[in-house]
Amino acid sequence: MRLTGSAALAFVLLGVLARPVAAAQLTVTSADIQRLDDSINEASRDVSQLRARDASLASQLQADLEDARDEATYLKVKLRRNESISRSDYSDLRAKVENIRSRARGDASGGNTPPASTSDQTTGTSGSIQSSSSDDVPVGTEFDVRVQNTLSSATAQVEDRFEGTTIVDLRKDGRIVVPAGSVVRGMVTSVTKAGRIERKGSLTVVFDRITIDGRSYPIRATVTQAIESEGVKGEVGKIGAGAGVGAIIGGILGGAKGALAGILIGGGGTIAATEGKDVELAPGTVLRVRMDTGLNLR
Repeated sequence: MRLTGSAALAFVLLGVLARPVAAAQLTVTSADIQRLDDSINEASRDVSQLRARDASLASQLQADLEDARDEATYLKVKLRRNESISRSDYSDLRAKVENIRSRARGDASGGNTPPASTSDQTTGTSGSIQSSSSDDVPVGTEFDVRVQNTLSSATAQVEDRFEGTTIVDLRKDGRIVVPAGSVVRGMVTSVTKAGRIERKGSLTVVFDRITIDGRSYPIRATVTQAIESEGVKGEVGKIGAGAGVGAIIGGILGGAKGALAGILIGGGGTIAATEGKDVELAPGTVLRVRMDTGLNLR
């Protein structure tokens, strides 16, 4: 009986001790992020070597790599803020980087990473989504967000938060999935101030959360275009007498006019000044954003 009791106690102790180990294996650490950075740097060298053989493919892979680098920066920011990082998100990013390396080296197993926006999807800038995806807002959907805060590369800091609101109702299969006026939260992930060395200012932002009808959902979305706002005067004739208060609050007042002068959007949502000065985005500026992950509201 003594032996049986001791054996049972040993099994219990082993089970208790194993739990922290199992939990640790699910935690993304700074060492994991460092390994990810090393993989990205190796992928960058592979892409550079590819450029002499296939410049077109190298350019495509470079864009994919810049996106991966921005995602890695996003994970670093979350780690510094002691926010939880999904192990699956980390593993997916590692796999993405390895896929880029394989394709750059010409490995048969490298596969082909499809672009974010595919032929069975249309952007949501006009308020309608057409997609075979089961997600309410599929990967590749684009919509316009009116920024509520000033964004400047002269004053912004990494991890700064800001908010914007969607401009028009986003519909799928005849139903509204994202109403106009939904709040989208963004975060600054990198900043370069204009100066003697870096003459052009730039900043990189990502959108990581959206609030729809009082419920908050995590997202991953990047900027594809900065658009000048027409303001209230430019839109007042388009509202009409039948417009409800909700539509006005939702941002229909003050629509989009055209590409914002002096601003260039690079890979991964980097907003750069085209002249030798800092990026300055006033409140009311419209940013067109692309969903990098699908959103299911059920």
